[in-house]
Amino acid sequence: MNEILNAIKNRRSIRSYETEQIDQKDLDLILEAGIYAPTAHNDQPWHFTVIQNREKIQYINDKSKELMSKSNVEWIKNMGINPKVNIIYNAPTLIIVSGRKDAVAPLVDCSAAIENMLIAAESLNIGSVWLGLVRFFFELKDEVEKLGIPENYEPYYGLALGYKADTKNLTAPKRNLNVINYIK
Repeated sequence: MNEILNAIKNRRSIRSYETEQIDQKDLDLILEAGIYAPTAHNDQPWHFTVIQNREKIQYINDKSKELMSKSNVEWIKNMGINPKVNIIYNAPTLIIVSGRKDAVAPLVDCSAAIENMLIAAESLNIGSVWLGLVRFFFELKDEVEKLGIPENYEPYYGLALGYKADTKNLTAPKRNLNVINYIK
């Protein structure tokens, strides 16, 4: 099978990582894949904040969970109060993906960049997971300011990266193939 299609079909959200940091050359390739994502009007409106400091990653997890624990959404609240839950899954690398506010479609463009990075990571046998719950941390404007995200950019999502701790049972869940219609 084609290598790209193979990476797409084999990619899984990994939630268990080795403690070893990923190689810089692999990280550079993953980031470059994000930079080569398609964008509306060729805006390229993304900014990537790479965090590899374990204390900072844990701090982001803790602050996110603190806000989650106050949520009106029951499952989010339950995750926030559960001491066993780590929303970054103890990954050694966290990438915060931010978009330029004045771009035509920054959220869509940044989402395309994230998907490129997820697929690139899989092609390098590096685990990854798209993180939505770190958005709670982004509510803390003073804390976000400390991340060095350029002015006029808004953080959207996180991306956890690391070597996969468990490589068993990484089969794809059954896919609904009845989602296509043709007009010819």
